[in-house]
Amino acid sequence: MAVVADPAGSTASARPAADPAPAAVEIDEVTHVYGHGAAAVTAVGPVSLRVPPGEFLVLVGASGCGKSTLLRLIAGFEEPSTGTVRAAGQPPRPGRGAGLVFQQPRLFPWRTVGGNVDLALRYAGVPKEERAVRIPRLLADVGLHDVERRRVWQISGGQQQRVAIARALAVENPLLLLDEPFAALDALTRERLQEDLRRVSAATGRTSVFVTHSVDEAVFLGSRVVVLTERPGRIALDLPIPLPRGDVKPEDLRALPEYAALRAEIGHAVRAAA
Repeated sequence: MAVVADPAGSTASARPAADPAPAAVEIDEVTHVYGHGAAAVTAVGPVSLRVPPGEFLVLVGASGCGKSTLLRLIAGFEEPSTGTVRAAGQPPRPGRGAGLVFQQPRLFPWRTVGGNVDLALRYAGVPKEERAVRIPRLLADVGLHDVERRRVWQISGGQQQRVAIARALAVENPLLLLDEPFAALDALTRERLQEDLRRVSAATGRTSVFVTHSVDEAVFLGSRVVVLTERPGRIALDLPIPLPRGDVKPEDLRALPEYAALRAEIGHAVRAAA
């Protein structure tokens, strides 16, 4: 225990510092190498990150900088070559502890829209009666109404991605991981989905890690943005985004001078890192 002197010259035991709040994600000196020997390629690292609960962290950088690798490490799909990854204090387990949204919706085409969400709830052990109540609510949260009984192939690509997000939100895991989920969509649909995700994130307070190439998307969605260098990906910039996350219109948010300044700073960092 530390000992401190008071102004009179006597000593007293200092109170132990309070433990910091447990992190939703902890990445400690992590590297990840693909291949062996002469063919080995270091994709990431070393990287250290601490993501507190409720944060919306966006990883941004050029292609091949290790963003998706880092996300897979957090999801437990990959194991670090060196260092440690913890989610809620535990080694991550694939399919457990995190909702996942990929670039492609990866829905089951033989099931209905509601059936895809129902599958996630059933896998989590939610009773049938409760699932019937929660499915339309989850779909409404992502802007989908009156499509529960339609087949996946009967709805648009943007609607399919909304279903994928609803499915990821269905199980109340503390962590949501998104790997360029809007990259394949047209600009208008992408913007609408960004707005829906930002609204749902603000309402639920769920910790999120989002991978993107888009600087504008990073600023719009994130409460914190991390820029990665070219391979092997290291942290070039770690920047909090002090923009309002409550009841604010998207057009008003994008019109703020602070928004333009943050976008310019992050854009410069991405170009320099690449």
